[in-house]
Amino acid sequence: MRRLFLTIQYDGSAYHGWQVQTNALSVQEAFQNAVEKVFEKRLDVKGCSRTDSLVHANMYCLSIDTEVNIDPENVILALNTYLPKDIAVIDCKEADFDFHPRYSCKSKEYVYKIYNGKIRNPFLEKYALHYRYELDEKYLDKEAQSFIGTHDFCGFCSIKSDVEDTVRTVKSISVKREGDMVLITVEADGFLYNMVRIMVGTLLFINEGKIKEGELKEIIESKDRRRAGKTAQPQGLYLNKVNY
Repeated sequence: MRRLFLTIQYDGSAYHGWQVQTNALSVQEAFQNAVEKVFEKRLDVKGCSRTDSLVHANMYCLSIDTEVNIDPENVILALNTYLPKDIAVIDCKEADFDFHPRYSCKSKEYVYKIYNGKIRNPFLEKYALHYRYELDEKYLDKEAQSFIGTHDFCGFCSIKSDVEDTVRTVKSISVKREGDMVLITVEADGFLYNMVRIMVGTLLFINEGKIKEGELKEIIESKDRRRAGKTAQPQGLYLNKVNY
């Protein structure tokens, strides 16, 4: 038996998140279909994270166990032959059996893309949030530093979540501009359901003056979802990096 550790990228526009759904197509199901064709058996695919519908991944890690002896380079080629064009395997290697793509992870990094042009760009509709109002990225970067540290983020979690432990450690966050594109990058030891999207929505509220300068720390400490911003749309969100 071998454990293969694979890294993939995917455009989440056509999928209802990573995890298999009973009534909708997921990335996991599409990947399992390709795995079944290559290994002639429907293998269990363990992923590093759940991602929401329409969310993308620049780096997503997963593992499969198999008795089939195929060279990792050939696994990449074979899977990419059967995968849909919006999913691609970019790396494959053997891993120890104590490795788990989710539980062995030290931290994850997400990027949220905001297209800050006055006129919407139809080529970015599936890949960035269009925000046509003036956006002060330097001010937001300064305010966003209140997220850094170990906090109870239950005020930045969807009410649909059933997670009991809502304490997470945010290691870094930045708001930077590249022309009309504003990138919000956040790294943490873990994320709650919709956490990054609520963080983004809260920063946009700060930009609009709906949340006052310096008030974010108090909002985090309040653990009150009603005091944070709206949940930003999913299409601007990318799982960018997984650190082991």
